[in-house]
Amino acid sequence: MNLYRSSIMLCGGTGCMASGSLKIKEALEEELLNRGLENEVNVVFTGCNGFCAQGPVMTVYPEGIFYEKFMLKDIPEIVEEHFIKGMPVERLMHKDSTTKHPIALMDEIPFFKYQTTWALRNKGLIDPEKMEEYIAREGYLAAAKALFEMTPQEIIEEVKKSGIRGRGGAGFPTGLKWELSAKVDAPLKYIICNGDEGDPGAFMDRSIMEGDPHAVLEGMLIGAKAIGANKGYIYVRAEYPLAVSRLKIAIAQAKEYGLLGDNILNSGFDFDIEISQGAGAFVCGEASALMRSIEGKRGMPRPKFWRSAVKGLWDRPTVLNNVETLANIPQIILRGGDWYRGLGTERSTGTKVFALSGSIKNIGLVEVPMGTPLRKIIFDIGGGIPKGRKFKAVQLGGPSGGCIPESLLDTPVTFEDIQKTGAIVGSGGMVVMDDLNCMVSVSKFFLEFSTEESCGKCTPCRIGNTVLLDLLCKITEGRGEKQDIELIENISKQIINASLCGLGKTSPNPVLTSLRYFKDEFIEHVEQKWCKTGVCKELCTFYIDETKCVGCGACARVCPKKAISGERKKPHHIDQSLCIQCRSCYLKCNFYSIKIGPRAMRESILSNTEAPKGDIADKEAGQ
Repeated sequence: MNLYRSSIMLCGGTGCMASGSLKIKEALEEELLNRGLENEVNVVFTGCNGFCAQGPVMTVYPEGIFYEKFMLKDIPEIVEEHFIKGMPVERLMHKDSTTKHPIALMDEIPFFKYQTTWALRNKGLIDPEKMEEYIAREGYLAAAKALFEMTPQEIIEEVKKSGIRGRGGAGFPTGLKWELSAKVDAPLKYIICNGDEGDPGAFMDRSIMEGDPHAVLEGMLIGAKAIGANKGYIYVRAEYPLAVSRLKIAIAQAKEYGLLGDNILNSGFDFDIEISQGAGAFVCGEASALMRSIEGKRGMPRPKFWRSAVKGLWDRPTVLNNVETLANIPQIILRGGDWYRGLGTERSTGTKVFALSGSIKNIGLVEVPMGTPLRKIIFDIGGGIPKGRKFKAVQLGGPSGGCIPESLLDTPVTFEDIQKTGAIVGSGGMVVMDDLNCMVSVSKFFLEFSTEESCGKCTPCRIGNTVLLDLLCKITEGRGEKQDIELIENISKQIINASLCGLGKTSPNPVLTSLRYFKDEFIEHVEQKWCKTGVCKELCTFYIDETKCVGCGACARVCPKKAISGERKKPHHIDQSLCIQCRSCYLKCNFYSIKIGPRAMRESILSNTEAPKGDIADKEAGQ
């Protein structure tokens, strides 16, 4: 066995792979070989590190030096300076957002410093395709404990004691779900891992399946022993090819080691796992639709005459758990339910993983104790809003969630507190928006998704969401009427009350929360025919304030229609007959000379009449 003096933990998750980390791995190994360091420095291709937008990323141990956004051409310098001269390359380190000074150690970077990782405990630390590395970090110790030292009821009691609730969106108590299924006397039972993850902006489950697949298998094995199931399925969308590949490798390894199959470790317990790939239908994240899909039928929800824990897959007792939920189970069994309960709040225990994205400096995966305020996640860990813009809202829970305004940023992230805002914790998608976002357009975006993904089985969802979407389109296109806003609220409530499954019952949530906190924007769109952010093209006019324009020409260079003209160092002009309201000039101008007026201003300019006066929104609003 070779003892290396250094180990390079290179991120091999989907994000970093897209940034070229596989070629970087090959280049690193070749450079180390050429320099005679192949027996001194080990390159480990890990799962997702979590700091996704900084990729490719890698950490060098034992020092813990963190490098980000490096390229193939940087490899010789890294090897020369760091591994031969012992001088870490500062220019490739993460920079402090305030001082711009390099931060060498990963644990000192705010993005990592304020996290508490348990579901993601192995992120960036092991090769997910080598089972031995998972075992070296206490892997399968919990499974052995459950198989040889605990009865099924003792396992369930420990999970109940932990207070863990489903991390897939509904938040149902996991221990209670297991107990319901365990009490059913049946010759055949199933346990399913839901790895479908269809929310826009969500990639928590993908990261765990890619980076720590054995944690999922171990959680399923423990759950199977608890409820008496001998067969398990991992339902994962085919759009996750890397996750599927690594899960297949993990299953084969577990079988080889005797941790799956007949008479596991001579315990007398039989359990096997099969992968079922979905076609990417969002509705198949719903329990009964998912099970119909595994059965080879069309993924459509069924009426809830009974719980799936009693009658689920092929009408057999079935427990369905989310990836993140199952990844927590081994630690609960190994360390105890009381330990896990101590990580969060009384009613929302443990930690929660969030996919932080949108208008945020630090995009990536964040795991924090339940009860952590939104402000801490967005500003301390996420680094706040880039380019000096102003925070406007954060969308939690995907198409089933809602938009939370700045006034509620101190809300603790718990199932109960987030629900009070009108949003939901959901599976963990957290999309941050700045003042350049139009909340009417945001509402329309999420409703478009839900309408497209509806299975069409029940009328309230199929027709109701279509009517809602038509009304929102009408408003964003400048055809909105006063009564439309009230109509949207009434129809939304009917959809929630009458829809068959969770997709329909929650699809109006983004619209209702936007109306609740940003109703003034809806009113402006309807009454003033004005989108102050310039997102809704039919409701805005872009023009140049000649008193602020320095004539740099930056706006003219990005205009796709050549609608902007003017001499260098002299005020420019926008030809309204050519302008397509694309916002390119507005976003490019660094002198805030591009202004946004209502639609009527454009009509007045084109007809050579007096332009309407008023409080014109501009780019400075967010400064």
